[in-house]
Amino acid sequence: MATYNTEIGTGGGGWQPDEQLSLNVANRSDVVHGNGRPADGTTVTWSSPNAGNGSVTFFDNGTRFEGTAQFPDEGPVGYRGRLAN
Repeated sequence: MATYNTEIGTGGGGWQPDEQLSLNVANRSDVVHGNGRPADGTTVTWSSPNAGNGSVTFFDNGTRFEGTAQFPDEGPVGYRGRLAN
């Protein structure tokens, strides 16, 4: 599992801290290995009535991601994060 400190960007409002994002993705092969990170270019997309929807792509050996998200009862925002220590 990998945990990221995240920020949301609202255009003219700049970037604001948001809740941490934790990933544990596996199927036939692990996408996020144990305490590891996703490989560069990995894209994760989600959709949920409780968690909204979004899509992020990972860079720099999985230490950061960039994308977009839309949380329940809110408009779409930029969404980015850096690996938590």
